Amino acid sequence: MYIKRFFAYMSTLLILAGCSGTHYMRQDDWSAPDDTIVGRPTYLEHGQIANMYGTAADDGNTHKIAVLLPLSGTNAAIGKSIRTSVEIATLQNGSPNLSVSFFDTGTDATSEIDNALSQNPDIIIGPLFADNARILRSKKSSDLPALSFTSDASAVGDGIFSVALMPTNSVEEIVKQIKSDDIKKFIIIAPDTKSGHLMAGTAKSAASIYEMPLSGIFFYTEKDSESIKNAALNASMYNARMAAHTRARQVLSDVLTNENLTEIEKSNLTTQLEKLEKTETIGSAPFDAVLFLGNGDDTKALASFLRYYNIGARDAAFYGTPMWEGSDIVSDYTLSGAKYTALPVGDAKFTALYEMVSGVQPNRLSNFGYDATNIAINMIYSQKSNAAYLLDPSGYIGTDGLIRMMPNGDNERALRVMQLNGTGTATEIKPAQKNFMTPIYNVNAMETELTDTMELQTDGIDPDEYIRLPERFRGKYRSKTIGAHIEQQSAPIQSNIVTIASDDTNPTITSSEFESVKPESVKRTYIDEYEVTE
Repeated sequence: MYIKRFFAYMSTLLILAGCSGTHYMRQDDWSAPDDTIVGRPTYLEHGQIANMYGTAADDGNTHKIAVLLPLSGTNAAIGKSIRTSVEIATLQNGSPNLSVSFFDTGTDATSEIDNALSQNPDIIIGPLFADNARILRSKKSSDLPALSFTSDASAVGDGIFSVALMPTNSVEEIVKQIKSDDIKKFIIIAPDTKSGHLMAGTAKSAASIYEMPLSGIFFYTEKDSESIKNAALNASMYNARMAAHTRARQVLSDVLTNENLTEIEKSNLTTQLEKLEKTETIGSAPFDAVLFLGNGDDTKALASFLRYYNIGARDAAFYGTPMWEGSDIVSDYTLSGAKYTALPVGDAKFTALYEMVSGVQPNRLSNFGYDATNIAINMIYSQKSNAAYLLDPSGYIGTDGLIRMMPNGDNERALRVMQLNGTGTATEIKPAQKNFMTPIYNVNAMETELTDTMELQTDGIDPDEYIRLPERFRGKYRSKTIGAHIEQQSAPIQSNIVTIASDDTNPTITSSEFESVKPESVKRTYIDEYEVTE
């Protein structure tokens, strides 16, 4: 039934894409939305706009949606996958008087943005990348809303909202998990990219908020084996632990060679020396968890090098982000027990529908495009102002779970926590939150700063603590502490947990009616993986 409807509607969609008309928008102040935002949303539920096969209630006016996507060039495949989602959502839920026009940002983004704005659209879907979002932001009026796919918080605002998964969300969620696992100290290992430094900055801020001691921050070049090896070497404190080991053996050998010992003393020292000769290092690293902020392949390499440098699963727990998804890290039995954050399982109905139409399964960006289109359509036909609709504090439930937009253009997405078990299928150990009745996040993406390397914070290793000499020789063979480094740090920020981001002026909602509703559905792809030019 749907296939027939899809092709019957396709020609109509192409015709409507060229229609013109005028829609006079109400002025919206995104930084201070009006009082109609508070309370249960007026989002049209299933059976109306959100019905899987229904159409929008026609209000008699001509409405326009402009879609900015790279439909040619290097990123054409990504743009076309989102376009398919936009078309599906429009055919399901659009009105006969709704025009959807596509503008190709793959070659001349600036000109295409100008062309899109000249159509006087009600709302813009896109663009995909942060640079294009900045161009759009500089050219459009502040009251024209746009639903972009960039995860760069610095590129949104002034009516441009991101529907992508924000790095701050995934990092803060996993830091909360580290806290709940009773970890005492942890380190961060991140790729040496803008995104990597931003995520490390987020983790550092979250550590302060949740009063988690941070022992060090290390960076590496992606896909560079030598750089990855060096990052693992520095993080493991291997050289200091090996030097302490060498010193301990030297002391035992010197005492055995140079001193007058009883048979019992000689036997005891010989046993200690033989035991040390079976190992390479002494002491432990000053942390009990590692947070990896890179993709699954780099994480596997880092974990392998850490094991080589004597930091194994018994020494430190491993944690990651949604960037692990899509790699074979889930099948690596050596990483069993590692935990990471992930979006909820994608909506099965949309996945089946997308595959039926396109022949392939949707990726995360395809899902984001589907949800963005449904949100855009429902905004147009909502009785609320644009700001009141888009900034509804209860949020919306899309193909990848709960999402709500923030006045600064950022968004919040509810995430679940997964655990690797070496079988190829991770286990969900913490489900994603179902509503915003209780706060999810406290790190403000707009205020998060890129952070640099933080040298390992350690009291060092004293070789004398790992050997037992006769009392009369201890002063003569005293060793120096090796590898000590402690920076003077300010006291952790005491967390006064709030229910909403610092720039959200809405009062807290406590009504039992305050629930998120389900637009017909967004999917999952970490946009930073594609923002290769930034």
